[in-house]
Amino acid sequence: MSKSAASSEVKSKQSQSPLMVAILPSVFLYIAAVVLVFFAREDFAATTQYWEFFIPVVAFISILSGWSQAYAFDHSRFFYLIKQLLHWGALGGLLWLFYDHGIRDALSAEQYNLVQLYLLGLAALIAGLYLDTKMLFFGAFIACCAYLLADPANSAVLTSVGDAFGIENAQDKPMTMIIAAALVAFVANLFVLIAMRGAVMAKRGRTARG
Repeated sequence: MSKSAASSEVKSKQSQSPLMVAILPSVFLYIAAVVLVFFAREDFAATTQYWEFFIPVVAFISILSGWSQAYAFDHSRFFYLIKQLLHWGALGGLLWLFYDHGIRDALSAEQYNLVQLYLLGLAALIAGLYLDTKMLFFGAFIACCAYLLADPANSAVLTSVGDAFGIENAQDKPMTMIIAAALVAFVANLFVLIAMRGAVMAKRGRTARG
């Protein structure tokens, strides 16, 4: 390997943030979600404001998280940013319409929170399909949490999931299963993150050699 190529590779590696720093937003996202679900199970109605604050946090992390994917796939970062702002702005606009048209007041706090969670899960899943693959796993996790919060007493679905993971009496351990689901989603998120970092490094290497 020539000195120039080696130097380019070193600069490419140095230009990326350390892996531990790169995963911090995802760590925060999943921990915050699990904590919110824990409090929601205690008193779902009292968590409305927390979910309202959490949604823009998810949007902000999604925008940052998909930045490298846009670069790796040669997508315009300007148009990527516009699409992200439109995507999450549409969710925020829909929730504002619920408030402005009195739909929020017509629903109980529990019902409105479920609407927020299902919409957040759907928005994350869609973002994962065309903006940031990692959000697919978070969206699926949030949708799973919303399903379990919709009827806490009916957790029979956890039995089949627990059987798949070898967890006995899973239906009696909803928080354990939620934490397990968060870990599975986070690990999948981590694999995609590592793959994207590799793609970014490869592209920078090609650009430097070209």
